[in-house]
Formats: sequence, structure tokens, C-alpha cells
Amino acid sequence: MLTVYVQYSQKHNKIYIGYTSDLENRIRSHNELGTNGFTLKFRPWNILFTADYPTKTEAIIREKQLKGGKGRA
Repeated sequence: MLTVYVQYSQKHNKIYIGYTSDLENRIRSHNELGTNGFTLKFRPWNILFTADYPTKTEAIIREKQLKGGKGRA
């Protein structure tokens, strides 16, 4: 099972969209453990949306939809 998630940094008015097989640890990585990358610069992050998908292919398709113009709206 894979989870597609949308995070929001209110402090910086930024959105991040991703997918993971371990949501709890992934969110912890974005907010506490990560040492480099995009999300490090815009902490803290809050979860806005999650959805579970049975396959990686389905999760990637949904992630790409959300990252597109209509998905972000």
C-alpha cells in the first residue's frame, strides 16, 4: 500500500506533494530528520491530504495529477 500526500508550509506558503510506503516516517523526515532537500528549507509542514493506493503505478499517476495545474487548484 502506498500513500500519496500533500503537505503545506504555512510559514512559507509552500505545497509539497509526494508518495510513500511509510507515511509516519516520511513526515518525520520532512519535519525533523532530513538534512538536505527542498522540504528542509520550508519547515514546519502540515498534512493537508492523504490517499492510499494499492500499487506504485496508481500512486505515481495520482501524484502527477496533483502536481499538474488542475490538481494544485
